[in-house]
Amino acid sequence: MAKKLTIMIDDAVYEGLHRVVGRGSISKFIEDLARPHVAQRDLSAQYREAARDAAREREARGWTEGLAGGVDETR
Repeated sequence: MAKKLTIMIDDAVYEGLHRVVGRGSISKFIEDLARPHVAQRDLSAQYREAARDAAREREARGWTEGLAGGVDETR
């Protein structure tokens, strides 16, 4: 369900939104920007979802192993 929202913005921002994003896409643009900050999902669910992505897990493992390999353990 969508809700209508009226906001006040500076004239330059309004004109920039129309010029850069386009008249019919402003709502989606603003929602996409705001969503990660105000509608966060359960963090543990996000970790579970990420862990199911085998390619992503391999890449993450490669990064962490590569970082650990560069550590000087003589200190």
